Amino acid sequence: MEEENQKQPKEAGKFIKIKKFTFIMGIFLVIFLTAGITTIALTFGDEKVESLAPDKHSEFEKLYSTYDTIKDNYYEEIDQDKLVDGAINGMIKALDDPYSAYMDKKEASSFHESISSSFEGIGAEIQEQDGQIMVVSPIKGSPAEKAGVKPNDIILSVDGKSVEGLSSSEAVLKIRGEKGTKVDLSISRAGEQEPIELTIKRDTIPIETVYAEMLDDGVAKIQVTSFSEHTVQELKTALEEMSKKDMKGLVLDLRGNPGGLLDQAIEMASLFIPNGKVVLQVEERSGKKEVYKSENDGELKIPVVVLIDDGSASASEIVAAAVSESADIPLIGVKSFGKGTVQTAQDFEDGSNFKYTAAKWLTPEGNWIHKKGIKPDINVKLPDYASLPYISPDKELKASDSSSEVKAAEEMLKEAGHDPGKIDGFFDEATTNAVIAFQKEQKIKETGTIKDDTTVKLMQVIREKILKNDTQVKKAVEVLKKEIK
Repeated sequence: MEEENQKQPKEAGKFIKIKKFTFIMGIFLVIFLTAGITTIALTFGDEKVESLAPDKHSEFEKLYSTYDTIKDNYYEEIDQDKLVDGAINGMIKALDDPYSAYMDKKEASSFHESISSSFEGIGAEIQEQDGQIMVVSPIKGSPAEKAGVKPNDIILSVDGKSVEGLSSSEAVLKIRGEKGTKVDLSISRAGEQEPIELTIKRDTIPIETVYAEMLDDGVAKIQVTSFSEHTVQELKTALEEMSKKDMKGLVLDLRGNPGGLLDQAIEMASLFIPNGKVVLQVEERSGKKEVYKSENDGELKIPVVVLIDDGSASASEIVAAAVSESADIPLIGVKSFGKGTVQTAQDFEDGSNFKYTAAKWLTPEGNWIHKKGIKPDINVKLPDYASLPYISPDKELKASDSSSEVKAAEEMLKEAGHDPGKIDGFFDEATTNAVIAFQKEQKIKETGTIKDDTTVKLMQVIREKILKNDTQVKKAVEVLKKEIK
């Protein structure tokens, strides 16, 4: 055995020497063959080389051919970057999905601003739908909300230029602008025969997303206006503040909330849902589902109700559906908007990006609410005067005028306690007397016409009346009082 052990190293050494020789000869052979193949390829032309590496994306042959033809033969010099942007934009538009969009550098910057601390504009969430720009919801306290912009309004033009056919990101660039500047919008609204003309002064739109207040009898109302980076932390802070004020019940107000970040919606819903219960399901194209469950370490121990309306969309619908199905929290208001898809964004090195719909989300029980919305457990509408159209302060309404704006003003005057006579859209003597009485009451110059301060005060009075007679909040408080111990 000892002799065998001694022989083996010698044999092994001999074996290694033979393999080295073979390996070196192999390398020379490969080099020789490679040189020969290269010579043949160069001799017989480019087609031989290309055939060795077939194009993995042959379906783009038409696109490349079109690009090369335009680049070489178009009668003017072309902007290559613009052509590429246009090709990508066209590809995304072909999806026919209002939530997928390509954004150039400016549009991408605007997109990122929308989830940062603040931006300058009018403060309205919009989307492209069937070639039109539709308002999802105005942001609470924004110039858009104060001007009377409402969910489902269709923006026809911006500063006199049509926005039909534009993507939502392209429309945003036209609507946004520096604080203090004005933008003219022409809006189509269901129930209105003529377009509504608005002039809105842009302002800084802070992304403060949570507003809390104590109502009567220990009921707190916390409104969440959107889902940005710090929304859940803002809500936790608000809950702590309300708890210190002896909160016994909570109204979570998601009305007019257009959505935002998915992770914030999941974390928020988890605050109200017992640990381990389903918050939502995300379904990919393949049918694979990822289930998100509550990781709540301390379920809220007070009764809660949630308010929704037709401006509640996306992330706010995720929260509403989750607390309804997994925590039996009642929903009050009117049917929500109905957006059941999830988007993701991809940035390019040049600062542009594109967002696309990557999946659809389902409620804990597997329901897809897309284009259907969520029906509340208790249906409650706001008073009719809450839907009165906006009247531009720049436009003068005077005796003998006849228009939809005059009719809206007559309805406002009536709700403000001043009888304008027959509400028919005609500015008659009774209307003039009602205007003078209103101006006297508000200590405004008694002109008998509606413009500037008179218009602003009239709409302000109506707004205050809506807040005082919020039928949805009143119903929520009524429901909570029965549960408060």
